[in-house]
Amino acid sequence: METAAVPYAFQPVLRETITTRISGFDRHAITDPALRHAAVAIIVAAGEDATEAAVLLTRRPQHLNRHAGQYALPGGRMDAGETPEAAALRETSEELGLQLAPSAILGSLDDYATRSGFCITPVVIWGGPAFPLAPDPNEVARVFRIPLRELDAPEVPDFQPPFDGTEPIFGVPLATLGHSLHAPTAAVLYQFREVALRGLATRVAHLEQPRFAWT
Repeated sequence: METAAVPYAFQPVLRETITTRISGFDRHAITDPALRHAAVAIIVAAGEDATEAAVLLTRRPQHLNRHAGQYALPGGRMDAGETPEAAALRETSEELGLQLAPSAILGSLDDYATRSGFCITPVVIWGGPAFPLAPDPNEVARVFRIPLRELDAPEVPDFQPPFDGTEPIFGVPLATLGHSLHAPTAAVLYQFREVALRGLATRVAHLEQPRFAWT
């Protein structure tokens, strides 16, 4: 999958590797009826130089009532009768103006229960070049292309001291952002790293979220 010149090159072999590893992963689903179901899209697309693969990460506008200014993957609450895959494609279109077909879906990872009462299903999607994007300013303040090499860096993950003496706060340091990304988004991307890039069956349901993500 890697070459000496361009690690994680955006090529068909990367898509094949990710698809194979996710298809062999025993995904855990959550069926708790008290949780509101949502889907997020882990979109693998060309990076800034159009040759190295990256994932698309957004930052939410400051005017939103919930999670204002936070980093997020494209996604949102599922409509009645909607599958996670359909919701991820719809939200990708609505938030980024990126129209992707069902054939672009590579698979799904574990459901993740958030402190704010959602059950998130991460759907991995092959985004192609993903140029140009047309983000909806009502939902997206900025789009980042996070190189896969940053997710696979040796300093990932990191932890901050717990606020209640139990689990430390989980984070993923990203050079593109200049600081760490926190759970739940960090947990979802970390499992993507472990499963899709390293072929490991790593679970992330226990990874703690910072207090600002609880509401």
